[in-house]
Amino acid sequence: QVQLVESGGGLVQTGGSLRLSCAASGRTFSRYAMGWFRQAPGKKREFAAAISRSGGTIIYADAVKGRFTISRDNAENTVYLQMNSLKPEDTAVYYCAAAQIYDSNLSAYDYWGQGTQVTVSS
Repeated sequence: QVQLVESGGGLVQTGGSLRLSCAASGRTFSRYAMGWFRQAPGKKREFAAAISRSGGTIIYADAVKGRFTISRDNAENTVYLQMNSLKPEDTAVYYCAAAQIYDSNLSAYDYWGQGTQVTVSS
C-alpha cells in the first residue's frame, strides 16, 4: 500500500514556473514507477510524465515535452514535476500515481494522490 500526497500547485502567469512534489508513505517507494497525470475541467485524465523505479528511464507526453521535467528522490520518497514555460492549456488538477510497471497508460497505475490544482492565467 502506498499513500501519495501532492503539493506545490497554485496560480501562475503564462510563461511562469511551478514545481510539484508528491510525497509517498511507506518504505517501498523505490519499487514503484511513478507518473504524473492531469485532468482539465470537462476533459479526461491524461498522461504527462513517468519515471522508472531507478529514475533511469523517463517518458513525456508530447504536450509537455521540453517544458516539464520529472525526477525522483528515492531516499526522500518523493517525485517531482518541474513545470516551466507554462501555458493556459496546462491548467488542470495534477495527480501523481504509482505503478508496478513503468507505463504511460493510466490503467497501469494502482495508487493515486488527491491532486493539486494548477492554474495558468493568460
